[in-house]
Amino acid sequence: MALYEPLFEALNRAEVRYVVVGGLATVLHGHARLTADVDLVVDLAPAEARRAVEALLHLGFEPRLPVEAGDFADETIRRQWVEDRGMRVFSLFDPANPMRSLDLFAEHPIPFEELWRRSVLLPLRSTHVRVASVSDLIELKRQAGRPKDLQDIQALEAIRRAQERDDE
Repeated sequence: MALYEPLFEALNRAEVRYVVVGGLATVLHGHARLTADVDLVVDLAPAEARRAVEALLHLGFEPRLPVEAGDFADETIRRQWVEDRGMRVFSLFDPANPMRSLDLFAEHPIPFEELWRRSVLLPLRSTHVRVASVSDLIELKRQAGRPKDLQDIQALEAIRRAQERDDE
């Protein structure tokens, strides 16, 4: 987690509205598995998306594609990327540390306000991170439908059952 904690610190400092999804979210909920990147759903309102991109650029992240990173905040350009290129995520990486990479969803897989409202704030060593709820993670993994996602669903369903027992 030490690799990505500065990322969450920067997003929190910039008051970016984000929710961690994907493999890292699964790990943060308690299922040990390998994951290579961070998947983020950010508020795609232009000012919000711009704040997210600026925070990431300030950390040294760069787009994997030869595009202007700031264009992610432009709804018209982002829609063209989705429609013309089939882009699901906008990928960035840190050239100083290629192990640090992240994907920003180009469209909300679940309405953002719902995802945000149901998300949980989890503590890290020096900051906190906003993570999709277990139920939303299960839905997102169903949407993806890859073999590793189907395995994650089983683990997440067990975590959800344990949480429900704890709530009784």
